[in-house]
Amino acid sequence: MSEHIEQQPNLTGNSTAAMPNRDYEAIQTEHYRAKYAGFWTRLWAYAIDLLVLSAISGIIVKPIFRVAGWEITNPSFFLFSTYKFTILILLLLYFALMTRYLQQTVGKMIMGIKVAAKDGGKLTWTAVIFREVIGRFISKMLVVPYLLVLFMPRKEALHDLFADTIVEHEHSYEKEMRVDYRKRIEGQQLQEGTII
Repeated sequence: MSEHIEQQPNLTGNSTAAMPNRDYEAIQTEHYRAKYAGFWTRLWAYAIDLLVLSAISGIIVKPIFRVAGWEITNPSFFLFSTYKFTILILLLLYFALMTRYLQQTVGKMIMGIKVAAKDGGKLTWTAVIFREVIGRFISKMLVVPYLLVLFMPRKEALHDLFADTIVEHEHSYEKEMRVDYRKRIEGQQLQEGTII
């Protein structure tokens, strides 16, 4: 058995792919980014939020309906009773307002995760409405869009895709390697951190 390994010719026809460009030098740096929140963490946060909403419903909404004499269980239109419609509005307002002003709901606070814009900027009302009202309403009705978190690289659900948001851990980070290129200038030294 021969230990000699022949070098295969470049079959792509692209000679620059095999040889590094001598005019540029690669600078490899470590970068830490917040770790994306996975399915189970988000599920537990959502379960906690449902408990909070159930408590609010039992303490505030149900007594108001009982005092007013309104039906709680009798559906009136499209399988929604007035009570269920009120609870749905309460749920959407809870998620929208908490996410807009705190980037977290109570469940997310307990689980140590938060909602962030993909571009790193501040969450806008448009993003929050797309995520927490339109996207969450669709996800709540169909349930299946929540499972996207299992398969997406950034662990996004359907409502995250609608709003260009991600859910990330507050105090947990992952290391990424970045490669930047800077041009070599003969006779001159580029300043530290100069990237071209």
